[in-house]
Amino acid sequence: MDSKNRTVYEGGQAEITEKRSRFIATVKPVKTEEEALEFIESLKKQYWDAAHNCFAYIIGNGSKMPLKRCSDDGEPQGTAGRPMLAVLEGESLSDVCVVVTRYFGGVLLGTGGLVRAYSEAVRAGLDASVMITRRRGVKLRIKVDYTGLGKIQYLLAKREIKTLESRYTEAVELTVLVPEKELAAAEQEITEATSAAAQLTEEATCVFALVDQEPVILGPA
Repeated sequence: MDSKNRTVYEGGQAEITEKRSRFIATVKPVKTEEEALEFIESLKKQYWDAAHNCFAYIIGNGSKMPLKRCSDDGEPQGTAGRPMLAVLEGESLSDVCVVVTRYFGGVLLGTGGLVRAYSEAVRAGLDASVMITRRRGVKLRIKVDYTGLGKIQYLLAKREIKTLESRYTEAVELTVLVPEKELAAAEQEITEATSAAAQLTEEATCVFALVDQEPVILGPA
């Protein structure tokens, strides 16, 4: 997984106004098409009196062939769903669904105006959401005596490796989360810095993300 494997961790909602028409964008993370369709139907029921409930979603967990769907929901063809989908694609997002609800304000926007309004609404909805990049990582347990702790802490800080758990007994045991691509190099540096005194044990491989610079385990790899 790399920088292209981005998704929404927490959905959000935002509203913009264009020539008295209200555009309400609601964003939600989804894992399956069924979940996306249920979300869309729930908003259609919630905003039953709206002129349109247009949607777009991408599902595929960062795969090379993700499932992509969109709908103009009665707006002129190509003025809503496709521009909404283009914003999600431009952000390299997957496993996300967005619905833009429009309450017509009495003024026609024209093709260009609709494209801009729906695109801006989606961007506003994403700005109100928490987006993350999913990465593969390995939980690494490090056991070392107190004399070697400072060197390890320095190396972890240099590599911005997050500590998940610390235990201080007759020795120090740290459980850290190392990005998979950095594992070999990190282990070599720790071994060299402690003259092989540190005991390294690779534990579970997982998928994680940083939320407010703190690691969140999303599941097994």
